[in-house]
Amino acid sequence: MSSKGGYVYIVTNKYRTTLYIGVTNNLYARAYEHKIGEGSGFTQKYQCHD
Repeated sequence: MSSKGGYVYIVTNKYRTTLYIGVTNNLYARAYEHKIGEGSGFTQKYQCHD
């Protein structure tokens, strides 16, 4: 069995009323994708990117 590294991350909105939990192998790239609006539809809908 091979073992691959990765990250579990949690993003919230400005008011900390919504949490999004994601998994990625490139944390910096994924955070940038959320920031520029290429993240999940959920994070866009609930503005979990600032």
